[in-house]
Amino acid sequence: MARKQKEYEPSRWASLILLLIGLVSCSVVYMFMSTVLRSTSVKNESLSLVNSSENGESDVKNGGGCCRGIENLEMWGDAVKWGTDFKFNSSEECCKACKAMCTGIDGPCLCDTWVFCGNKQACREKFGECWLKKQKDTLAPISNEAGDKFMWTSGLVFGRGEGIVGLQTEYGTLHIKLFPECSPQSVAYILELLALRHCAGCHFFRAESRGQSWDTIGNHVKDASFGPPFALIQGILGVEGMAFNKIPSEYHPTIRKGSVAWVDSGPEFFISLANHQEWRKSHTVFGSVLPEDMVIAEKIAQLPTKSDVWKSINVSVLEKPVPFRMQRFQISHGGLNVGAY
Repeated sequence: MARKQKEYEPSRWASLILLLIGLVSCSVVYMFMSTVLRSTSVKNESLSLVNSSENGESDVKNGGGCCRGIENLEMWGDAVKWGTDFKFNSSEECCKACKAMCTGIDGPCLCDTWVFCGNKQACREKFGECWLKKQKDTLAPISNEAGDKFMWTSGLVFGRGEGIVGLQTEYGTLHIKLFPECSPQSVAYILELLALRHCAGCHFFRAESRGQSWDTIGNHVKDASFGPPFALIQGILGVEGMAFNKIPSEYHPTIRKGSVAWVDSGPEFFISLANHQEWRKSHTVFGSVLPEDMVIAEKIAQLPTKSDVWKSINVSVLEKPVPFRMQRFQISHGGLNVGAY
């Protein structure tokens, strides 16, 4: 019997060794996969903060579908492409050249400003020059005064994590990704307000939920009415005592959940809580609320209201207006952390 035990002993130890190797291997694989999945999760959460197209604005993601500038305006900045050696036939081509240097894969844009000379008579030998530039501060671009005497057309490009402003309320801050390539005049006005460091008189005064007409995603429920309620919160972006010039009509996409758009020519604006195909592209959209902040807009929409009638339309007006102040935000390109300053 003793001999038989010796014969089977090596086999028993071999089995134990194989079992231990298997356990160690499984532990290593588990730790590795946990680390990868955790990193991916954190990365995805960070990326959601800067994806303005999560609300359905796929055609204006980071201005992807637009390339517009402001005529008779010359923006300054450090040149990254000299226009004397870099020429195109249109301002759109110049804009696209700048956007090509702003892929958003890693780090800030190499180009955030383009300046084009497209008036043959005024530009003469400078006709077609495309100057690509870099601002020291994308939310406070430097430029000459605009006017007919300026022969240049200029535009801004906000990359991933750039061009985000905040509307700070007592219920939280609504982060808005601006679309300068789509609605440059509108964004220029917002940047003017931002430079004031205050927004005396800016507030939300109307709040209407989605009711039974739209689902939580923002899609319209079949056979339901289109309001009231109209699924939006409405406010004013005008400073008391400061003259307001009407915003020209600019980009008119279909209103989606999160769209930030003017009422007529401003300064009244609204944030949509649903997809409004029925409005038939009738409003200038100049930004989009970041997806994770829509809960704040929903919270405001649930505040106490009173009924009113505007031009034969029943609306819900807040019993107590919600004031807000404008904030500027910067996202680091490493951790993509938002910080107000």
